[in-house]
Amino acid sequence: MGCTSCASGADGQPKGCKNNGTCGTDGCNKLTVFDWLSNMALPANMTPYTGVEVRFKNGRKHFYQNNSDLSLSIGDVVATEAESGHDIGQVTLTGELVRVQMKKKKENPDATKLPKIYRKATQKDIDIWQAVRDREADVQKRSREIAIRLGLRMKISDVEFQGDASKVVFYYTAEERVDFRELIKEFARTFNSRIEMKQIGFRQEAARLGGIGSCGRELCCSTWLTDFRTVNTSAARYQQLSLNPQKLAGQCGKLKCCLNYELDTYMDALKEFPRTDVKLKTEKGFAACQKTDIFKGLMWFAYEKDGMNWHTLEVAKVNEIIAINKKGNTVASLEEYVEEVVIKEAELYSNVVGQDSLTRFDQPKKSRNNKRRNNRKRTPVAAGTGGGNNRPKKQGGQKPNAKGATPKKGGASKKATAPRKKRPAGANTNPNSKKQGGAPSNNRNRKPNPRKKGGNTPKE
Repeated sequence: MGCTSCASGADGQPKGCKNNGTCGTDGCNKLTVFDWLSNMALPANMTPYTGVEVRFKNGRKHFYQNNSDLSLSIGDVVATEAESGHDIGQVTLTGELVRVQMKKKKENPDATKLPKIYRKATQKDIDIWQAVRDREADVQKRSREIAIRLGLRMKISDVEFQGDASKVVFYYTAEERVDFRELIKEFARTFNSRIEMKQIGFRQEAARLGGIGSCGRELCCSTWLTDFRTVNTSAARYQQLSLNPQKLAGQCGKLKCCLNYELDTYMDALKEFPRTDVKLKTEKGFAACQKTDIFKGLMWFAYEKDGMNWHTLEVAKVNEIIAINKKGNTVASLEEYVEEVVIKEAELYSNVVGQDSLTRFDQPKKSRNNKRRNNRKRTPVAAGTGGGNNRPKKQGGQKPNAKGATPKKGGASKKATAPRKKRPAGANTNPNSKKQGGAPSNNRNRKPNPRKKGGNTPKE
């Protein structure tokens, strides 16, 4: 893809690959050719070919003549001949491979008829070239505003300055013919340069701008595709694709070029399949085709009176039934020719490495409060002690009535219980401590605790 990643920044440092276009392979551009003859010497009686391939913005390449015998290598910035003034480009290929490329593109390989390379670009030439390249984004924005103000139905997709800033080329797309005579006058007054308008197609626009396709790779038209062949919706029908314009259209708004890549393979495979409009004649009635699978070589048929039940048949058996019908005979039923398709159940999840279950979060967590309540109910309470819960058990699902009131209808009879007496403030529940108004407790029988500090240790 022809991009500006190898160009220099404002401070003269490279932006992208840090090689500033002198990587030796020119691999970041469209249809790059590796010069595998660069390290090979020519025969003694053979003169080197003077043709040179030069690249400009967005992968635009042209051939020039090196009549001054300049020592050029891949990545050199040169000043080339133009209609008026000169242009600045980068050398992408030299030597005998240039002759091969010219024959491939059906151009005259005679180098004497090519435009000339003036010189290697000086620092002044490069500074002017970089300055006008930095202006292209702003010029494109202003040119779109002018076209909208004049009411022209066109889209200015790209702007390219000539290397000496003497001419500006505007690339635009339009569905109809546009009268841009007034637009050119407005551009000439605004930008103070010679104006040239070039109309390109929508696919050429996508090829110049580039992008990422739905497959996750760079666009074919911006990397290697040069000829844009027509694509019809019949290509999608033959490949059994859903006719969804959002999925079949590319970034250019037209049908994707990749629909033609595998079309020939599908056409060869469909030669063995009968036509889908042919009906099979059986004793149970006619059967029509409902679906085909090109990869597995299967076809699905259903009776006209029973369209919900489909029968799977191989292509060879379908052709056999059609041959029988052509002879004027009928088959008993499709069930005799049905192909049993065994579908293996794919294991979606297997705990082979010790992973946790995928449904571990689906089960609700048990509440800890329920466990505590169950443990309290299970612990026995000693007789004669004041601890534990001495509340009366529930009977018949009704709460106990503390005041001795009669239970509600439908419930069992309950004994009335007296309310608990409130304990006075300051009362002590320890039976060994001093009681209010009583004698002190006798602590002589208590055994000393050797762990407590200051306690009495037992004597031997």
